[in-house]
Amino acid sequence: MQAYQWGVFALALGAFGLGTTEFFPMGLLPTIAEGVEVSIPTAGLLISAYAVGVMFGAPLVTLYLTRFSHKFSLILLMAIFFIGNVFSALAIDYSVLMISRITTSLSHGAFFGIGALVAMKLAPPGKQGTAVASMFLGLTIANIIGVPVATWLGQSLHWRMAFAATSALGLVAMIGLWRTLPQMEKPNRPNVKQELQAILQPAALRTFLTTVLCAGSMFTLYTYVTPILQTLASISDRNIAYLLMMAGIGFTLGNFISGKLADRSPDLSLVVALTGQVIILALFSLLVSDLFSAIAMIFVWGVVNFMIGPPLQMKVMTIADKAPGLASSINIGAFNLGNALGAAIGGAVITLGFGYAWIPAAAATLSLSALMLLGINRKLSAQAPSAN
Repeated sequence: MQAYQWGVFALALGAFGLGTTEFFPMGLLPTIAEGVEVSIPTAGLLISAYAVGVMFGAPLVTLYLTRFSHKFSLILLMAIFFIGNVFSALAIDYSVLMISRITTSLSHGAFFGIGALVAMKLAPPGKQGTAVASMFLGLTIANIIGVPVATWLGQSLHWRMAFAATSALGLVAMIGLWRTLPQMEKPNRPNVKQELQAILQPAALRTFLTTVLCAGSMFTLYTYVTPILQTLASISDRNIAYLLMMAGIGFTLGNFISGKLADRSPDLSLVVALTGQVIILALFSLLVSDLFSAIAMIFVWGVVNFMIGPPLQMKVMTIADKAPGLASSINIGAFNLGNALGAAIGGAVITLGFGYAWIPAAAATLSLSALMLLGINRKLSAQAPSAN
């Protein structure tokens, strides 16, 4: 590989670790709940707390780290990731595990925001897009390999082993970033007022809200995917890891398709994806009845869900072109706000006694809301093109 590609590979490894630690608890939710002696909905708040930590941490940590070089910042963020996962593995009770998850979450949004900028700087002219895509590939591969392996470790050995193994990824990423990234000067201090004005535009705020709704739909189902599949299709613990792997493959394919569609029109990609989400989620509880139907539905659901990210990221960075880095980080935060919203809505469905079969319907409602908001955005943009 060329020299810059090793640096991008180290960034992708960090993204792989972050994706793994964010998503694998969903496959171990009943096990973790039992381990720290809380209910499944209460354990689901661990996922919500991580998402809220990313939401608030992304812009604040990104702005704070502008006083350091990008290389130092990325290594520091991976150190936070490592420490947070170590303490999660050693947590003596639910409260300690909650604090550890929040600590880990502070590294998430800033790593992706700063990492994308570094990937672009490392790449030669004409290769910037490929470099950024390669970094984010670590996130999708995490759902194919990292999440299923961590889930298997948690089910076969102990849930603490999943956190311990994930912490090791952070240590390896730290070493990789230190060895492969060149020395970098401190970035220029941003004009905070100008950047805030850029991200507070109504068009940008509407796009952030669309991200929240899209992610909320995804995580309403994904947070409780294990008990849902066990209830609807009698899926065994052994097969849950394979189904999560199929979701990861769907995520990767959806990300690829989305990139191609978004080159033509980000809105076209979003309309196709959101329409697909509404249909799949509306039919989910009706069609999932055994292992094979579960595999098919989880795969297709994964495809339409990861068709969302690239076009939304493109839209918000185009709208807030005076603050693309901050806008990118905030959009990651908005995604994780949707994560928290989805986990809370799924938990509410269970707590109110509707049962796991109704969770996909709740997710479909959020997708439909996002599709309607997209239509409103298009209408308002046509009336005031200068906002975009």
